[in-house]
Amino acid sequence: MLILYCGQLWDGGTCRMRMEALKTMGCAVMAVDSTCPTRGVIGLASRAAIKFGHALDTAGANQKLLQLGRQQKPGIIWIDKGLTIARATLEHLRNLCPKARFVHYSLDDMSGRHNQSRDYLRGIPAYDLHVTNKSYNVAELHSMGARKVLFVNNAYCRTTHEPMAVSDEDRKSLGGPVGFIGAFETARAESLWFLAKSGIQVRIWGEAWGKGWKKWGISHRHPNLTIENRALFGADYAKAICSFDINLCFLRKLNRDQQTTRSVEIPACGGFMLAERTAEHKLLFAEDKEAVFFATHQELLAKCNHYLAHPLERQAIASASRNRCLQSDYSYEKQLKAVLASLES
Repeated sequence: MLILYCGQLWDGGTCRMRMEALKTMGCAVMAVDSTCPTRGVIGLASRAAIKFGHALDTAGANQKLLQLGRQQKPGIIWIDKGLTIARATLEHLRNLCPKARFVHYSLDDMSGRHNQSRDYLRGIPAYDLHVTNKSYNVAELHSMGARKVLFVNNAYCRTTHEPMAVSDEDRKSLGGPVGFIGAFETARAESLWFLAKSGIQVRIWGEAWGKGWKKWGISHRHPNLTIENRALFGADYAKAICSFDINLCFLRKLNRDQQTTRSVEIPACGGFMLAERTAEHKLLFAEDKEAVFFATHQELLAKCNHYLAHPLERQAIASASRNRCLQSDYSYEKQLKAVLASLES
C-alpha cells in the first residue's frame, strides 16, 4: 500500500509518530512536511493570517502533493490537519489518482473556529474519510459536509512512550512530586495554583505551546511552583513522565476534550496518572485501579496528598495502567489499522 502522507512532521510530534507507525505496518509512505515556521517574519505572517481564517502554505505542501501524486499514483492520500491544503489541490489529486482514497486526520476539535481555515472548510467534502478523536465531532463533521467520519481513541507510540529508567539527576532536572506537561489554559492554571498554595510541589513544562505559562507565572510566584520555559518532546517527554510521582492530565476546555493524547501517553510510559474524570477516561482505564480521576480542586488536592504518601499504591496503579495499554493495545498501529479498514470499506 503506497500512502502519500502530508502533515507537520517535526521530530517528537504525533503526526510523525503516526507516519512511522504506518511504515512499521508495512505501508510504503511518501512524506510531505507541511510544517510552517513559527518564528520570524514568516511565522508572524502565518499567525496573523490564521486569525482571519487563512492558513499560509509556506512549506509549499500543495505543490509537493501534486508533484508526487502525478509521479507515483498513491493508493491513499493522507492529510493530517490540512489547514493549508486547498480544495483545488484535492480535486486535482483526485483526477491524477482516480483510484486513491482520501483521508483527513486530526487530533483537534475541527468544529472550533481556532482549528479551522477557509481551505480546510472548503475541502471537507473532498475527503472519503475524516478521522477524529473527539466523539462529539462525528455528528458535527457530518453537518459540515463530511461524507464519512470515524471516531478513534487516543493512542501512544510504541518506540517513544515506554517506561524509562530515571536517575536522581533526571528526577531533579525533569521531575518532582507533581507535574504537568502541556499548554497554558486558565482552568489548568487555577488548579495548579490551588495545589501550590495548599502545600503541593508542582512543576510545569509547556513553553512551546505559547507564552501563556511565562506570562501567568510573573503574577503567580510561589515556592511550591516551578514553571519551565521550554517544552518536552520525544525521549525527554517520556523521561519526565517517569520522573514525576504524579502526572496530571488536564483536558483542554477550548477543545471540549473528553480525553487527550496524555490520557494514553502517561500510562504507556508507566507513569501514575491523575486525570479529570470523564466517561471516556473511565472507559479507557478502570478508576482507582488503572488511573485516578478528579472533578474538583478539593478532590484533586486530597488525591495528591494520598498518593504522595502511599508510593506502593501509586506504583501498583501505574503498572496496571501500563498493562492496560498493552493488553487493550492502545498503540498507533492498532488505531491506524482501524482507520485503513474503515477507509477500504
